[in-house]
Amino acid sequence: MNDVSNYSVVGRIGEGAHGLVFKAKYLPTGREVALKKILIKNLEDGIPVNVMREIKALQLLRCKYVIKLYDMFPRGMSLVLVLEYMCSGLWDMLHHHQAELTMPRVKTYAQMLLKGTRYMHAHYVMHRDLKPANLLINYKGILKIADLGLARLYWPDGGRPYSHQVATRWYRAPELLYGARYYNEKVDLWAIGCIIVEIITKQPLFAGESDIEQLAIVLQRLGTPTEETWPNHSELPDYHKITFPESTPMPWTSLLPGVEPDAIHLIKSFILYDAQKRISAKEALLHPWFQRIPLPAPMEDMPRPTGNKIK
Repeated sequence: MNDVSNYSVVGRIGEGAHGLVFKAKYLPTGREVALKKILIKNLEDGIPVNVMREIKALQLLRCKYVIKLYDMFPRGMSLVLVLEYMCSGLWDMLHHHQAELTMPRVKTYAQMLLKGTRYMHAHYVMHRDLKPANLLINYKGILKIADLGLARLYWPDGGRPYSHQVATRWYRAPELLYGARYYNEKVDLWAIGCIIVEIITKQPLFAGESDIEQLAIVLQRLGTPTEETWPNHSELPDYHKITFPESTPMPWTSLLPGVEPDAIHLIKSFILYDAQKRISAKEALLHPWFQRIPLPAPMEDMPRPTGNKIK
């Protein structure tokens, strides 16, 4: 295990939920890394459970499309995670860069996200907070899934309860909005559908200002759920706490004007009330939308990356 003397801090990248993130150089090799410094508030209580989950998930997952954890070491009252340095993030790419994302690159990013998710789900890890800000991009244009602080192992038979207070609101599956405690990796698939829409249109699909507004927008656009579209939804913990006006589903062509039919078909396969019917990451990679992807433009044509957005 290394210590801080092996690293030369180059600059501060940002502030995450649990501490500061710095860009640094690993002196023995000159490799650029990100140092995520997590304050341990009370040493007697040990390392916070979500930090341990992130470490365990990163140690378990060895995939080109999931960020690498190189090392970790204690530093005073903090634990420092040494992560792969990523020069940019998808959120930046969508909201801060004027350069247009070409359709080949849109498809390539979506493919990388699905490959990383397929790998996580094959190892029974659900991320539970997929969103553009947690998808980072390196100098080579490779997109990687980061910030696994909410990741959990799940069992295919869904035998144990989890917190429903996960996933950033815009990407939160409707079962979570209704307080579900028993759920599985299908919550990640709903989020992926929302992310693909945002990569294509640069606008979030469901942008609620509160949990109730979030649910209202989903119901207004997808229509009031029925037993057919969402079996047993009325048994969810928070279902009877609030009622919404009856609504009929909006046509996807008016929700996503100008988006090609193959893309809409794929998005619709993720954005389903019935979690069991959502397309898996593995199946989605075989979708016709991904066939005939032209090669992306050379790297010189890519928007120049800004700061690392590890949260």
